[in-house]
Amino acid sequence: MTLDDLMNRLGEWLKGEGPNSDIVMSSRVRLARNLNKVPFSHWATKKQREQTLASIKEALADNEFLKDGLLISMKELDEIDRNLLVERHLVSREFIQKPDSKMAAISANEAISGMINEEDHLRLQVMKSGFNVTGAFDIATKIDQSLAGRLLDFAFSSEWGYLTACPTNAGTGLRASVMLHLPTLVLTKQINKVLQAITRLGLTARGFYGEGTEASGDFFQISNQVTLGQREEDITDNIERIIKQVVEYEQNARQMLMAQERQRIADRIWRAYGILKNAYIISSGETIELLSSVRLGVDLEIIKDINRHQLNELFIFIQPAHLQKLEGKKLSPQERDVKRAQLIRSKLLSS
Repeated sequence: MTLDDLMNRLGEWLKGEGPNSDIVMSSRVRLARNLNKVPFSHWATKKQREQTLASIKEALADNEFLKDGLLISMKELDEIDRNLLVERHLVSREFIQKPDSKMAAISANEAISGMINEEDHLRLQVMKSGFNVTGAFDIATKIDQSLAGRLLDFAFSSEWGYLTACPTNAGTGLRASVMLHLPTLVLTKQINKVLQAITRLGLTARGFYGEGTEASGDFFQISNQVTLGQREEDITDNIERIIKQVVEYEQNARQMLMAQERQRIADRIWRAYGILKNAYIISSGETIELLSSVRLGVDLEIIKDINRHQLNELFIFIQPAHLQKLEGKKLSPQERDVKRAQLIRSKLLSS
């Protein structure tokens, strides 16, 4: 497996399948772990970071879940390739800023990835398509146990649990999240009530790229805020229970709009589809908003000549690094807008 192989397919989490996949794009579980008696990455010397990298790299290379995947040094990648990994949600934006002594581990199906020497020594994540937090958690737990049991000694306190660079991650070190598409809650102006309610219940909402990003295209990433003082099972059960309610709210809003304003919704969807099929210059922001409407049209069976998997492919490949990777060179913003429109026309006209 090489980095270029990522351009020939979509990861497992983008299949557009699984429970409630019309509303829940993906589920993710992330674990933060640090080696015992080793300074956190931001406080470690270069030598210590290199030693940490070597230890964790060896452990991950030997792990059955990652054996056929990719272990790649951030230092060896150019700017486009590093951003490509961000766009595929395999690493964080912070991770690629200073690439020295950093490495990413990626499974063959992109369902599992790890960042070595991010804020913590190891950030391990598992992503599944659709609403499947439990499935992601089960895999993450198996990997965590295999690493801790045979290969790595993680920093752990009987009082505080797993020790992490940021106190908000201490305890279980677990973040569970789901990526939700909530266009009708936005259209009916119910979204703020829903987001306020989940905040009171201990969850937080972010944008498409997680922490520090705003929601776009009616996509919201919802995750737990507290990791300390709770069992892992309590965290995953809580987020699943709350997300089930959010999914029901979106389903009810869709039913209501289809019953009361079907023509207005259909007009909005077909206008978006028409622009995407005919535009010759289009920005990433406008594209995401329009694809959001088209995705709703597919889910409501108003549009039938394209499927969710094809749309997920467009969501990924219309992003700047992917466009430049496809073109094989760096592109200016205007050149990207032209290339993006060309790619969308090609994909939609061939469907």
